[in-house]
Amino acid sequence: MSRIANKPIVIPNGVEVKVEGNVFKVKGPKGELSQEFLPYVKVEINENEVNVKPNVEFMKRKSDLKKMKMFTGTYWRLFNNMVIGVTQGFKKELEIVGIGYRAQLQGKKLVMNLGYAHPVEMEIPSDVTVEVPSPNKIIVSGIDKQRVGQVAADIRRWREPNVYSGKGIRYVGEVVRLKEGKKA
Repeated sequence: MSRIANKPIVIPNGVEVKVEGNVFKVKGPKGELSQEFLPYVKVEINENEVNVKPNVEFMKRKSDLKKMKMFTGTYWRLFNNMVIGVTQGFKKELEIVGIGYRAQLQGKKLVMNLGYAHPVEMEIPSDVTVEVPSPNKIIVSGIDKQRVGQVAADIRRWREPNVYSGKGIRYVGEVVRLKEGKKA
């Protein structure tokens, strides 16, 4: 069960937070996000903080309280990530390791040469931005943490790191443990 929801979410200056029915909306300098939530939680907005609490009125039996506390922790984290996203944003960095492996942007497409017989072309979604500062580095950024992570994972999936040679696409700082090859 979560105890993180006991803390309030602090709303920074320049950020508007609204609850309309069962939809939580955040508007900030980088954009807008909204998240639908279940009736297991109750969202209270004070002057500059948001409290997420279990909705005891919705509880039918005493055993429902555990489920409600789990949902309060989940929604607290989702709402907190939304507030961080519209103020600071999120970023994932990928690096490409391998001879001849490289990436480049061509308009709204990310084109990668990853050792296949053809270059891999990937459409970039409109809600994230992808930068290629060098041929072996890709930066995915946006305001929605889930979308940024999903796009980075989709890029990585084209050539995951090989455990024998270490070649492939990996997150910056990711440690790939190399296996020893066959011995004759």
